[in-house]
Amino acid sequence: MPTPERTTTAAIVAAARAIVEAGGVDSLTMKEVATRVGVRAPSLYKRVRDRNDLIRLVVEDTVDEIGVRLQAAADRTVDPRAAVVAMTDALRALAHERPQCYQLTFGPLPPGARPERGTLERVAGPVLEMSGRLAGEDHALEAARTLTAWMNGFIQMELSGAFRLGGDVDAAYAWGLAALIEAITNGGERRRD
Repeated sequence: MPTPERTTTAAIVAAARAIVEAGGVDSLTMKEVATRVGVRAPSLYKRVRDRNDLIRLVVEDTVDEIGVRLQAAADRTVDPRAAVVAMTDALRALAHERPQCYQLTFGPLPPGARPERGTLERVAGPVLEMSGRLAGEDHALEAARTLTAWMNGFIQMELSGAFRLGGDVDAAYAWGLAALIEAITNGGERRRD
């Protein structure tokens, strides 16, 4: 009779995400995850190759959550401008709820910790769709990359406390996003003419 499973991959990933959020990626150890899920550390290797694989699972889980939130935000409206605002608001909210996992996901990752391409393609779908509707299908990828780079840059600076000149950061975020949406839309319209 086989021995019963004492943990699951989902439980391991949830424990790892909690550890990362509490103390950053440097605090993530196989031993700490094992303790949290109630097994001995060697038992984790039945489900996870090594620490980099564990980091990959945390990043993929975070990317999946981002994808769900982006799609839900995009689905709330048919207006692509409003959808982009809703998606960026959703991403920003997640970043503030889970800053360590967010920064891990968008930071440099060691080999073996990078998410699978399919995971990235799933999360890119709503951004590519709305970018294409704003800039035109021929420039959807360029517009999506520009939008993603701006969102991530703003959020990373916000999380690190880099905005130190005073003023209203929320107002700056709204202003910058509106200007970017306008530029993407107008750039796409000029190219279509």
